[in-house]
Amino acid sequence: MRIFSSLIFGMVNWAARNGFSTQAGPCDKDHHRHTRHLTGVRGETFAYWYLRRHGYVMVCRNFRTPGLKGEIDLIGFDGPTLVFVEVKTRTSQPERSGLPEDAVTPDKRRFLARMARQFLLDRRLKGVNWRYDVLAIESRSGNRPIVRLHKAAFTDQ
Repeated sequence: MRIFSSLIFGMVNWAARNGFSTQAGPCDKDHHRHTRHLTGVRGETFAYWYLRRHGYVMVCRNFRTPGLKGEIDLIGFDGPTLVFVEVKTRTSQPERSGLPEDAVTPDKRRFLARMARQFLLDRRLKGVNWRYDVLAIESRSGNRPIVRLHKAAFTDQ
């Protein structure tokens, strides 16, 4: 299975050789929002195959639950540990907008923790070891993405 994941990641990585950004178009608000959404989707897809290549067994993407704000981007097992992964992708220079991982604010952590507890409750997963990882992707135009995986990036608060 790891061979398959490595093969698919190789294709995704090759497709991202010039970054995730799209062609410049009209500068209206809707276009900007669509471009950001598309960058996020591309980043999450890249992250999914990156993690699979590194041995994670993914069980859920874009987990949401009614009545709670937000979503968990990826959920999977890293060995015996269940991992809730927040993916942050940036296409701009870090000097201008900060590092992608800096966007995981205390509020975001609180929302993720609430969603993770709900996921564990819904699936009756008592006694399972779990943690939060943050996968940061910098994708500058014309360059391959730079990936940083922060295992156990924060704890439940």
